[in-house]
Amino acid sequence: MLKILRKFFNFCSRENRKKFYISIIFGIFMAVFEAMKIPAIVLMLNAVIHRSVTMTVIWQSFAICLVSVIGGAAVKYYNTIIQCEAGYDTTASKRIEIAEHLRYLPMGYFNKNSMGYITSVTTNTMENLGDVATRVVMLVTQGVLTAFLIAVMLLIYDARIGAVVLAGLALFFLVNSRMQKKSEKVSPEKVKADSLLVEKLLEYIQGIMEVRAYHLSGVHSRKLNDAISKNVEWNYTLEKTFIPYMGLQSFVTKMTGVVMSLLSIWFWLHGSMELITCIAMLICSYIVYSSLDSAGNYSALLRTVDVSVDKAQDILDLEPMDIDGKEIEPENHTIELKDVEFSYDKRSIINGISAVIPEQTTTAVVGPSGGGKTTLCHLIARFWDVGRGEVTLGGRNVKEYSMDSLMKNFSFVFQNVYLFQDTVANNIRFGQEDALMEQVIAAAKKACCHDFIMKLPNGYETVIGEGGTSLSGGEKQRISIARAIMKDSPVIILDEATANVDSENEKDLVEAIDALTREKTIIMIAHRLKTVRKADQILVVDHGKIVQKGNHEELMKQEGIYRRFVDARETAASWKL
Repeated sequence: MLKILRKFFNFCSRENRKKFYISIIFGIFMAVFEAMKIPAIVLMLNAVIHRSVTMTVIWQSFAICLVSVIGGAAVKYYNTIIQCEAGYDTTASKRIEIAEHLRYLPMGYFNKNSMGYITSVTTNTMENLGDVATRVVMLVTQGVLTAFLIAVMLLIYDARIGAVVLAGLALFFLVNSRMQKKSEKVSPEKVKADSLLVEKLLEYIQGIMEVRAYHLSGVHSRKLNDAISKNVEWNYTLEKTFIPYMGLQSFVTKMTGVVMSLLSIWFWLHGSMELITCIAMLICSYIVYSSLDSAGNYSALLRTVDVSVDKAQDILDLEPMDIDGKEIEPENHTIELKDVEFSYDKRSIINGISAVIPEQTTTAVVGPSGGGKTTLCHLIARFWDVGRGEVTLGGRNVKEYSMDSLMKNFSFVFQNVYLFQDTVANNIRFGQEDALMEQVIAAAKKACCHDFIMKLPNGYETVIGEGGTSLSGGEKQRISIARAIMKDSPVIILDEATANVDSENEKDLVEAIDALTREKTIIMIAHRLKTVRKADQILVVDHGKIVQKGNHEELMKQEGIYRRFVDARETAASWKL
């Protein structure tokens, strides 16, 4: 129990850890105020037994009870506030810390780990820490402290009864220890089932259009239902595992009270305990086990807190890319790849690529699917670190730059655009929150999206759905281009930017790209012949190597992938229905 609490406190920030420690001190005061009821009762009972009840005794007993109740309520109020602040602030700060940490992980991590897992950690896991952990810490520590303090007071009144209480506490912790060991086996599976449920739910919702289009609703519903059933099964297993131990803990605490009562009566009958002390012990027997009961029941959740801390810490412990470079302003924006190699999960993707992309030129990257085109662009922008060789920008290795100073030089337009659930204006000014509305509109006009934005219900203040679901593919692409225009970076990477655009939107999109790429260093992955023809140089990538290099005219004179690519496109273009 103490080990898990220590782990949780170490997980918290120094400030929040301090708040939890203060709450434990408050807990001691709460226990003192709770224990003050005992002398108040003893004082009154003593007066009643000796028939010496006076107003002074009544007022003294009442005053002690009043201090106990008011003091306990006040301390509990502030204790609850400070623990809730510490718990929820820990959740919020760790979510932000995880988000910041994810920014600097290699992109390969996101290929290996589903969004369901990451979402589960930042939602369910952190919710457990913010809500469950706070309650567990508050009730477990309070219950244990109260029981221990009462045991100390009973030792003062009667060492024999105090020893019984301490023995009961020891037996209680022994049972609790066994429950924690059982929980250690079950709780991770329960947390895993929670993650699987979130993952399958997200998968089902995000892919609902494909599911319906291919009549797979039954198949995917079964997967979701199986995840729900598994979650229910593990929740039931968790409860079934804990209930016997929780019942045994409750039995131990109540039997401790029974033994206290029986022994107190026995001692009184045999003249070794005064009647007043005997009655006080009988009353205390109820107070002791009531405080321990709540601590024992909630301590069953400690293992869930333990697993939740581990899951969050596992992400934070992942080795980020080395981002502590220098704030560098490159002298030029020429990019060079020098004998670059890259592997993913021991599978070689890029095999000794060398190339120069001069400043303010356009380079097209073409080749068969799976040949390494996108990976090559990701290495240039340092989404991954190269295994061997180096990538330079302005003659400096990209690893010498701090990540933020490097990213200032790049803008991206991806095939699959992601827009945030926010206003159109905020999506365009993303990353530049202080940009004026005039700048937003100017960027939108250059990206040829001003007209359709003005037709939206609230124009630039229209809130679009998460992922841009309320817009067409071409509209999302143009907004992403407007976002890139706002950033105004000297290097533009276009990854199949026009691949999924219909002919009606293509003209506007091409104009938008022209506005974006004017006087920039352009790297584009493209399959459209008209786009590739205009490039200053074309890199043909296959099986992780540059197999051809040159402009359109030069490559057309060579036998190889590029000429076959052009011939296939021209043949397809001549087809008529």
